[in-house]
Amino acid sequence: MNKLKRTEIFTRLRAENPEPRTELNYSTPFELLVAVTLSAQATDKGVNKATAKLFPVANTPEAILALGEAGLKEYIKTIGLFNSKAANIIKACQILVTQHGSEVPQERAALEALPGVGRKTANVVLNTAFGQPTMAVDTHIFRVANRTRIAPGKTVLEVEKKLLKLIPQEFLLDAHHWLILHGRYTCVARKPKCAACIIEDLCEYKHKTE
Repeated sequence: MNKLKRTEIFTRLRAENPEPRTELNYSTPFELLVAVTLSAQATDKGVNKATAKLFPVANTPEAILALGEAGLKEYIKTIGLFNSKAANIIKACQILVTQHGSEVPQERAALEALPGVGRKTANVVLNTAFGQPTMAVDTHIFRVANRTRIAPGKTVLEVEKKLLKLIPQEFLLDAHHWLILHGRYTCVARKPKCAACIIEDLCEYKHKTE
């Protein structure tokens, strides 16, 4: 895999989807933070169902705190790990109110200091809400980066660092979304849809399907 191939891969992904977006529904950085926190080990569709009821009632740190942990659980109980997620969101809201003027911080360290917010969640918020060229490596991106050989690595952090280093600058802002969508719908885990893949001829996966 070389720079020319990588450039052509992202040129094609961009041509197919010029303005990629997250599939989580949100309208503010705070709503995105809550949605991404809820999405760990859950589907975006499941999270969107829950937040469609939650956000019209409570979409600020103060409003979530007013619900309380038990009240919040009623809205998110259809989502996996909802007990711990509710506890973390309440604690995060308290920190946002007391330390950040109820605003979602735009710095990684401050985001990662919030309960329930790891590096991946921080990267999603920094990229999607604040337009920073970060790379949130989930299972889809990890698989695509290794399978295609765009940025092979043994750990999530290794793949993240390689992607940031190897993806041409012009594609970096949207690369996270292109890769995640490609992994979700084309380069799927069990049997990748190589015949329908727009980058099949550039991909270096050795076990392509018909």
